[in-house]
Amino acid sequence: MAASPNTLSERFHTGARDMVGRVGAAARSVSELEGWRRFAIAFGAGSLSVLAMAPFFFWPVLFATLPVLVWLIDGSRPRGEDASSLPALPPRREAALRRQSISRAAAAGWWFGFGYFLFGLFWIGEAFLVEADKFAWLLPFAVTLMPAGLALFTGLATATARLMWPVGAARILVLALTLSSCEWLRGHVLTGFPWNVLGYALTYPLPLMQAVALIGIYGLTLFTVFIFASPLVIAADARDGGGRKWAATRGLAVALVALLLLFGFGFWRLSTAAVPMHEGASVRIVQASVPQRDKWDPTKQASIFQDQLRLSRFDPLGRQDDLAGVTHLVWPEAAMPFLPLEHPEALAAIGELLPDGTQLITGALRLEESGQADPSAPRRGFNSLMVFDEDGALTTLYDKIHLVPFGEYLPFQSTLESLGLEQLTRWRGGFSIGPSPRPVLSIPGLSPVAGLICYEAIFPAAVVQGAQRPELLINLTNDGWFGNTTGPNQHFHQARVRAVEEGLPLIRAANNGISAVINPYGTVIVELGLNKRGVIDAEVPAALPPSVYARWGDWTFVGLAFCFIATAIGLTFRGRN
Repeated sequence: MAASPNTLSERFHTGARDMVGRVGAAARSVSELEGWRRFAIAFGAGSLSVLAMAPFFFWPVLFATLPVLVWLIDGSRPRGEDASSLPALPPRREAALRRQSISRAAAAGWWFGFGYFLFGLFWIGEAFLVEADKFAWLLPFAVTLMPAGLALFTGLATATARLMWPVGAARILVLALTLSSCEWLRGHVLTGFPWNVLGYALTYPLPLMQAVALIGIYGLTLFTVFIFASPLVIAADARDGGGRKWAATRGLAVALVALLLLFGFGFWRLSTAAVPMHEGASVRIVQASVPQRDKWDPTKQASIFQDQLRLSRFDPLGRQDDLAGVTHLVWPEAAMPFLPLEHPEALAAIGELLPDGTQLITGALRLEESGQADPSAPRRGFNSLMVFDEDGALTTLYDKIHLVPFGEYLPFQSTLESLGLEQLTRWRGGFSIGPSPRPVLSIPGLSPVAGLICYEAIFPAAVVQGAQRPELLINLTNDGWFGNTTGPNQHFHQARVRAVEEGLPLIRAANNGISAVINPYGTVIVELGLNKRGVIDAEVPAALPPSVYARWGDWTFVGLAFCFIATAIGLTFRGRN
């Protein structure tokens, strides 16, 4: 016999109240933790949050981990010192408790961030094993000190949040504001390192990625914290029986509505995603997958170069076509493991390879031209993107402007070199920075190009610089440093998000993957996976009109942040009334 509607309703409300009661108990347990247990759960929650990033994209885990961070901040006031249950304290005592509370919140945030960055960036250690005899001793320091430093931004976010910590749902908005703002700082302070910004959790699947065309990755971070922290935090806040009846669905409804709006916008945008192709342009990307241990071995450099030339002559099916119909051949970062401009025989081989009208776009190292004011001074070195024509002549040049610290240069270079330290590339004196802002390159047969070398593709609002807007992004990289880890997958995904932010197609050539051609909506047209050897051919998509984010950059994040601030203030006053 079917249950009556009243019976079903009662069962639903009873189940909801029980669930809310369990969530509330969990929240109290977390907030009351002390000592190492408090730090351990913060570290564990941060570590698990990495599953929301590429290549896993298991973002539902944040529904559990971000509420833990909120509850740890709730419990940051020392036990037995709850101001709401104590008589008025002397101002000096209250100030001391406030400082202690902020310190406890900062510590919880630091441990959360340390777990997040330790497991999100462990792949950095692979680079120190390429020449293990020289750099392996640095591995423990690299894989712990860098996450420890980056976690300072998370600690700053939770400390700042505690400083303003309101009651109720408003505190979720406050945490969203401080975390996203500190993520922005992480992307800019000391040249910046915006790797695995929390907003990347909401850039998969493809419909969710479309929101970055409006608000960028930092704006999406605001929504990420709000969406994933709301259901359990709002449920746990319910106190009375009437409130508990709906608390189980209230926070979930808020999160689902926000997610549906993001999905809805993405589906609508993709439904209009007809992208024409650049007329007359056809690219071939070569992925030789050279082991990093071999790349700079002097005895293997000639064979590596010959292998690049040989691969270029064959189509993706392995048929020799000698680049027939290919207008632009693309090799990855530092594809030639020597200084090609110093080797006329290499330039002659390039000219012999290229048919009439075909250009080679490649990464290569170079020394500045001789004839400087002081001939005795060492010539500066650059990590460059070079374009060669069918005669092997250099026609276009871009020198990298955002170098990798400790990889391509050392802070206080001369001092640290005098102590015997080297950057991973072992280029004496470190690489030099090219002219800024990033120039727009003119390459025959293509629309205006912005060149991005290696991790220059991870910096939001910085891939396009200067007054002229490019119509194509070309990213040359060598992720061979990081082996078969999550690092190359994360790097590829972040470059893909830049294409959507700017409304620009992306050609990406990586030594060992992932190489691809991506349209301005983030759709991968053709791809060659990690550690695959071969070539891919594709037409070149056209650019879209400038997106909202392309026009306004991170001012869209600022505008959205003010909306969050106004909402938090409104909720706070409503709660007090």
